[in-house]
Amino acid sequence: MGRMGAKLRLVTVRGRALRCVVCGHREFSSREVKLNSTGAEFLGLGWANRSALAVICGSCGYVHEFAGPRPDLWRPEQGYPAEVEVD
Repeated sequence: MGRMGAKLRLVTVRGRALRCVVCGHREFSSREVKLNSTGAEFLGLGWANRSALAVICGSCGYVHEFAGPRPDLWRPEQGYPAEVEVD
């Protein structure tokens, strides 16, 4: 389990295994986050902002955000699929 009991997952982005940019860890928890804009917040329309997927490093807590194509999440006990590029 990760921080605050979240399930940890392996993450791939465009067929490549993701490592934390800070500590190099490979397991992450995930959650949906809002991409707030000042204008929408000012007008009380924060709920209408776009969202992104955040993957949070299970070791150091660094947050990686993906607003475009979603990364794929995998169970650590099953490992990465064979076609994934792991460095």
